[in-house]
Amino acid sequence: MTPETAPSNPTGVPAVFLDRDGVINVDVGYPHREQDLEFIPGAAEAIQLLNRQGYLVVIVTNQSGVARGLFDEAQMNAFNALIVRRLGAKGALIGAVYACPWHHEARDPAWFHEDHPDRKPNPGMLLRAIADHNIDPAKSFMIGDRDSDMEAARRAGVKGFLFHGPDLGDFVHDILGL
Repeated sequence: MTPETAPSNPTGVPAVFLDRDGVINVDVGYPHREQDLEFIPGAAEAIQLLNRQGYLVVIVTNQSGVARGLFDEAQMNAFNALIVRRLGAKGALIGAVYACPWHHEARDPAWFHEDHPDRKPNPGMLLRAIADHNIDPAKSFMIGDRDSDMEAARRAGVKGFLFHGPDLGDFVHDILGL
């Protein structure tokens, strides 16, 4: 157990941490506009299944497009809210969204950070979610599409699953053994 790892909390809730781009929505390269939103096949179904199984679903996403000057924080938040709304309309409930806009190649010094604790592979977003929502890491897992997602999960004391498509619903069924 590393100092970064959240302690197990047997009375805590189980959660699934989902990366955003490439796991929930198609990664079209810094998506931030409504026309950029296309869901990964089976995304809504996977989240519905997780909801039915009693998992809190939490999005944890690096969003360096803000730091790079490609879009602003308001656009990032609006796009995240759009994802939550569209999934919710399909009965797929997102419990929380954590986004890290900082990056070491920031155009604006306000968004520069050499190694921000929230930027995956650092576990900051997961650790904050664990504390904010009384999550038990031992009952939880992460699905991401990059090694940095798996490293953030490991550092937070959460099991990680690497997703490479094509269907998130099938992937979640396999993880849950259903």
